[in-house]
Amino acid sequence: MTKVLALFILVPVVEIVLLMELGRQIGPLATLAVIISTGGLGACLARSQGLAVLRQMRVEIAEGRLPSVLLVDSLIILLAAVVLLTPGILTDVIGFLCLIPVIRRSLKAIFWRRLKQVVQKSQVQVSMNL
Repeated sequence: MTKVLALFILVPVVEIVLLMELGRQIGPLATLAVIISTGGLGACLARSQGLAVLRQMRVEIAEGRLPSVLLVDSLIILLAAVVLLTPGILTDVIGFLCLIPVIRRSLKAIFWRRLKQVVQKSQVQVSMNL
């Protein structure tokens, strides 16, 4: 919980400092143009990659396979879209990194490794109320 709180405090502070420095270096209008263009480009990239993953999911479902790996892909792409639409330099870098397939594969490996650890420690409980 404290890590999440620290992120909610630290990330905006870093973003403000980076935006102020960028504005000082290239000017406020150019900084605004960078923010708008990276948001637009990021949204387009996230949309195209999201649609590609959706097509792959449909193929896997049609073949009778559970698209669990693709679900994690789609979550990472959604995260990328959210942070790319958030004004800032740091969040844009994180968002664009999440859209690079090689980096996304590494993030998925970390996710699955962490999920495996949590399940092995019995820290996850699943209940179904039918």
